[in-house]
Amino acid sequence: MKIDRRACLSALGAVAGAMALRPAVAADQFKMGLLVPGSVAEEGWNRIAYNALKHVEAELGAKVSYVELQQNPASFEKAFRDYAAQGYNVVLGHGFEFQDSALTVAENYPDTWFLISSSKVHKGKVIGLNTDSSQPFYLMGVIAGKMGKGAGFIGGLEIPPIKEALDGFANGVKATKADMPVRSVYLGNFQDVTAAKEAAVNMISRGADFVIPDADAAGIGVIQAVREAGPDVCTFGVFTDITSTAPDNILGTYLADYAQGVERIVAGIKNGSPLPASNVVFGLKDADVMKFTYNDKAKRAVPEDVRQYVDAVKAKIISGEIHTLGG
Repeated sequence: MKIDRRACLSALGAVAGAMALRPAVAADQFKMGLLVPGSVAEEGWNRIAYNALKHVEAELGAKVSYVELQQNPASFEKAFRDYAAQGYNVVLGHGFEFQDSALTVAENYPDTWFLISSSKVHKGKVIGLNTDSSQPFYLMGVIAGKMGKGAGFIGGLEIPPIKEALDGFANGVKATKADMPVRSVYLGNFQDVTAAKEAAVNMISRGADFVIPDADAAGIGVIQAVREAGPDVCTFGVFTDITSTAPDNILGTYLADYAQGVERIVAGIKNGSPLPASNVVFGLKDADVMKFTYNDKAKRAVPEDVRQYVDAVKAKIISGEIHTLGG
């Protein structure tokens, strides 16, 4: 339920030094492929990429296709090559783990654009679409610091976008309640629901009353553990709204919507418009991509004074006064 990691493009309009593209591609020839590290049936990280792909299909008339993969770099590279060899104009690898394979394949297929989610890469026709999850996770940390006694974070793989989310969460807690303990665990994968649940149960037994997942499908194990612990233990939905799975415990949701942003980038490629000269970064300033909502029906619903405090923190993050990763 990430997202991972995990899409307005307000940044695109102000980009200087843009790269020149080839002439527009005819609509009936334009093709986009998608690689996801899991199933698009999951509500969460993989689903937001699938929704973006379908949005491109509907709005741009593109021919689209997707491949569901396990965490296997060899399969990533093969899938990229297959799409590029078939003349696909754009391939989106949905996750930082696809970056190296895209860079390798791009050397042999100069006519294909490779977009990589949760990445800061920008090299030739490989462009990263990085969602700064440290920002919404910082807000979760602030709420935990205001309302909780102990906090826990359970991530999938120890890769930069997951670590950034953890750092943002921990920094938000510490900025609000300096002596509040924050424990963290990396599962080493994004599929092991049982391991995620066991890690969450352990954290709860050690006093954590806020436990947050950033582990794609495995994250449902965290939700299960929190729900079974009772309404005094809280969590947040990550990337999509799963409030119905634990309505008493989920205090809010970090929603990530890539669809509009991905469409604008792909439309630029299709039409020969300028694209940014660096990777694209989405944050709280991009209100149509990154949203933070509350669940008013939770047993420990976030009170109004805390919400106002969070709004003030959010404004400082957007203005640059608060750096969610420290420094």
